[in-house]
Order: sequence, then structure tokens, then C-alpha cells
Amino acid sequence: MKRILLLLISVVFIISACNNTDDDKVEKNNEQEKIEVKEEKKEKEVEAEEKKEENLEPLYSINEAIWSLEPLKKETNSKVVLLTIDDAPDTYALEMAETLEKLDVNAIFFVNGHFLETDEEKDILKQIHDKGFMIGNHTYSHNDLQTLSEEEQKEEILTVNEQVESIIGEKPIFFRAPFGHNTDYSKQLVEDENMVLMNWTYGYDWDEKYMNKEAITDIMINSEFLNHGANLLMHDREWTNEALEDIVIGLQDKGYEMADPHTIKTIN
Repeated sequence: MKRILLLLISVVFIISACNNTDDDKVEKNNEQEKIEVKEEKKEKEVEAEEKKEENLEPLYSINEAIWSLEPLKKETNSKVVLLTIDDAPDTYALEMAETLEKLDVNAIFFVNGHFLETDEEKDILKQIHDKGFMIGNHTYSHNDLQTLSEEEQKEEILTVNEQVESIIGEKPIFFRAPFGHNTDYSKQLVEDENMVLMNWTYGYDWDEKYMNKEAITDIMINSEFLNHGANLLMHDREWTNEALEDIVIGLQDKGYEMADPHTIKTIN
């Protein structure tokens, strides 16, 4: 009887030891995964910091007479275009960001505050920013500033600054007025907020005849206004989203480089 009892105790002890060993293995694996995640995060932070350092010296400025990019030095490539996406993040902004990320080109996403109300919308904006894209201010409700009082203009602009900062941790650097309609007051407010005023060189995707992939691709690549430093206006729209990759590749085939907005001279 004693032998049986001792045998049972031994079996229980062995099973317990095995369970403890399995638990230890699981715990070690979890710890290893945590370490790997931390290391990966650290690597990304280092890469982001290195990119910031690379871009400390601006390469381009905005020519406010024609709203195009101008090289600050003779040796800087002048055959560039700037990609900008307005009315984000409505429906397709994240997909557009993923397309641009795949193509390894950058852009500015100009956001409307009324698209930043829900947790899902805020998360989309954060994802776009975390991919390395710059976020611009396009007012809260997309109203024509020239039809608003100064107080209303102030609210339209500053509300978006506050929203964006609360989501991504920094205020927008660039401002684009709806319809390109600024006022003396909005220009001064933008300057006081240390933002760069921006309009565009050309864009077409709000015109009904260009509301399909083939038409918008063709005009964006072959517009008579395409020139060195052109500031290209596009929107968070289905047809533009479908055409975006072809537009970028078509411009590259013509020898144009997509300018990185981080290399544009800012007020700070």
C-alpha cells in the first residue's frame, strides 16, 4: 500500500513538474516576444529619428505666386511634383496612403475636422501619420472662408489644429483653404499659427468628366500645367484612389520625382 501511495505521489510530482516546465516555457516565450516587440519599436524610432535628421535642411520653398515648389539650391532636383490629398480621411484616405507607401513616395493629406469625430476616423488619421505622411489643415467643415466672419474662420482653422494635435501629437504645418479661397484674416491667422499657406497648380477630380480611373489618370499625367515643382491636387475619392498608382507611375515615367513634403521650408 505504501509503495502504491509513493508511486502515486511520484507521478503527481512529475506531472506537476512538467506543467511548471510548460508554464515556464510559455512565460519565457511571452517575455521573448515582448523583448522582440520593444526592439522592433526601438528600431523604427531610430529610423524615424534618422529620417528627421536627414530632412533638417529644407530643399524647397513654396512659390506663393504659382504655388509650386522651388529648389533652394541649384544642385537640388527641380523636376519634382508634390502630391496632396484633400478631404481626408473620408473613405479612401488610408487605402491611398497604403498605395503611396507601397510605391515609396510621400504626400500631404489635408484633413477636414468633421472627418475626425469618431474613434475609427481618429485611428485612420493616426495610421496615415504613422506611415510617415504629413497632415495638413483643410478647415473643419470645408466652408468657403470668404463667406464667414473672422470668428467663424478662426474656429474653422484652430479647431482642426487642436484635433490633429490631440490625435498625432503635433499641429499641422500646412494650411489649404477650401476652394483656394483665403481672406486677409485667414492668411494672418495661418502665419500666426506658424503654418505654411498652400493652394495648388492643378487638379481635376471634382470635374464630372474626370470621375473615372482612366480619365483622371490621363489628365493628371498629361495636363498642360504639369511642370517642374507642380503642386498636384487630388481628393479622397473612389476614382482617384483607383487611379493613384497609375498616376504616380505615369509621372515617374516622365522623369518626375515625387517630392517629400518634409523637405519643404516651413516657418519654424
